[in-house]
Amino acid sequence: MAEPRREKLKQSPKRVFVNNIDSYASKCIAKFLSECVVGTPVDPEGEMATAEEEDVVALNRSGVGALHVVGTASEKNDEDRPYVLEEYSHLNRDELLSKLMDCDVVIYNITQHADQVEEALWAVSALHKEMGHFCEPKMFILISTVMTWACSKPFDPEDPDLPFTDEMFWRRRAHPNFKKHIDLEKRVVKLGKTNRTLFSTYVVASGLQYGMGEQVLHFFFKTSWLGQEHEIPVFGDGKNIIPMIHVNDLASVIQNVIEHQPKPYYLLAVDFSNNTMEDIVKTVASALGPGKIQKKPFEEAFLIQDLSVMEIDSMQVNLRMEGVHLEELFSINWLCKSGLVENIELVVEEYRQNRGLWPIRLCVLGPPAVGKSTVSKQICEHYKLHHITLKETISETISQLEDAVKNADPDADSEDSAAEAQELLNSLKDSMEQNIGLLDDQLLVKVVKDKLMSNPCRNQGFVLDGFPKTYEQAKELFYAEEHQSEDGTSLISLNSKMIMPEFVLCLDASDVFLKDRVMNLPERLVREHNYEPEHFLQRLAIYRENNLEDDAVVSYFDELDITPLYLEVTSSNEPDCLLLMQKIFDTVGQPRNYGPSSQEVEEEEMRKAEERMRREAQENAEEERREAEEARQRAARWEEWTKRLEEVRQQEEELLEAQSGPMRSYLMEHVMPTLTQGLIQCSTAQPQDPVDFLAEYLLKNSPLNY
Repeated sequence: MAEPRREKLKQSPKRVFVNNIDSYASKCIAKFLSECVVGTPVDPEGEMATAEEEDVVALNRSGVGALHVVGTASEKNDEDRPYVLEEYSHLNRDELLSKLMDCDVVIYNITQHADQVEEALWAVSALHKEMGHFCEPKMFILISTVMTWACSKPFDPEDPDLPFTDEMFWRRRAHPNFKKHIDLEKRVVKLGKTNRTLFSTYVVASGLQYGMGEQVLHFFFKTSWLGQEHEIPVFGDGKNIIPMIHVNDLASVIQNVIEHQPKPYYLLAVDFSNNTMEDIVKTVASALGPGKIQKKPFEEAFLIQDLSVMEIDSMQVNLRMEGVHLEELFSINWLCKSGLVENIELVVEEYRQNRGLWPIRLCVLGPPAVGKSTVSKQICEHYKLHHITLKETISETISQLEDAVKNADPDADSEDSAAEAQELLNSLKDSMEQNIGLLDDQLLVKVVKDKLMSNPCRNQGFVLDGFPKTYEQAKELFYAEEHQSEDGTSLISLNSKMIMPEFVLCLDASDVFLKDRVMNLPERLVREHNYEPEHFLQRLAIYRENNLEDDAVVSYFDELDITPLYLEVTSSNEPDCLLLMQKIFDTVGQPRNYGPSSQEVEEEEMRKAEERMRREAQENAEEERREAEEARQRAARWEEWTKRLEEVRQQEEELLEAQSGPMRSYLMEHVMPTLTQGLIQCSTAQPQDPVDFLAEYLLKNSPLNY
């Protein structure tokens, strides 16, 4: 019996169509379905009962029973989606219908884009018309939204907290902006009643989706993560209860509908939380940001560019809901059954992973005056990290302790906390008045560790500048506590992982170079960094002593398989500094944070445009100045040239005058008298040939004839 059973199981995988697979929810659903198995019987008790069931699991693990996902994308792009077998874009209705006819299951998600409502209505209607041409039964699943329940009246006016359930779907009333959604739901249900064995339809009304990088709640996650706001906004009073579901749990519901084809055709897909909007935002703010919230008028939400109208409407919903059918019909392996607030750590981890928001942690070490702070600042600017210096961290801690002591509540617990804060404050102030170097190592490490464990450092990362200074301080600061798990394996403290540097940069330079650099510093910087000769030489000697081969700070990181990057500083010239920074950037890699926002892009473009206009104005002014100078030089050269020509002409005239004097004298004495008389005679006689007449006259009257 085993072989026939296995042959029966080796059937063609189901072909599943999902619309808009490049959108948040559809992408997560498509990926989930492509990785799940088909036909795996799920026992409510959690046990596999038969050998046939085991065969199903074995076959599906080998990929035989996996769902083959195809779908449409709004635009063709280079994003790699290996979980999608075929991807379509810009299909006309006839082409799209042909693709739908090839599928066993058609899923339309209308929770994100309102423009998909019309297409979904066309798709279910077109498939219904083609039922007579179906080769095999088909299933149509509409993923709708609980916003079609937003204006529903309480089932029991005397008990307004009674949750809405799947069976009450006929009483639902939609939000005014979701009238088309509820009309589509009704149409899908109606068309599925014609012949359910051939064409079955389901409506899955989804709560607000979260997880896997976020969509509706992304604004609150991003604002908290960036840490630029002291308080995270809650629009409205925040008391409204939001029906929600993790997007992977929604995908699991869809999978169960495909596999089990339940009799109820309308399902509520919500988790078992009843979190208010205030609870949600405060939890996110505490996990990623300052932990404080500020209530603002709901109208201000429309000023946020990152929020669509559909998302704003969804955040205003106030419904207490319960998905009864999910519990009665399926045995879902819930990821976040108790909701976002109870599973915030998991959701935050997904958010970081899907958005690529991993912190970059660096430690920059080196002798005094080697340029640690300069390098650290440039790294922070390039990667948008937090620059952690000992002096500023202690000053910030003192300020926080002063506020804690000042604002302490009078109850007993607060008095104890205030007393501890006051004791720590006194210790820090006393040490600051004397010298930071005299601060107790344990106290110093506590202050730095608290800073590194803060949400900003955990979100973006940090550059720890010039600390730890000794092997013992490094061991105390980054000590990884180990403890035994329930199964006996050794686990490392999560806190230690959160602050352990990924990269350790060791800058170094010769003592001669460092002394020469300090000697050439401006007096202001010498006083600011406490580089007076005697103190500087003392600090340099202490650094060299603390970094002997056996007990150097870098030895601690070597023991943890964190290989330091050694960088020799030999010059303060800009090209050498740029080369040094480029080597660091190549080692650390690409930034792991948000790119510039649309506003920042606009501001940067405006700045570049202004810079370009300023540069063009400077170039034009320079060009005009250069042309004017060239014109002036040409005029000066022309004037000089004209003057020179005049001088040459005068010199030539004088030379000619000097050279022609004897000739004129000779002509005036021997030639001109006779020639003049001849001309006069010629004019008087007016002969036919005056030249011949003049020639004869000159021959007859030549002075030599006398």
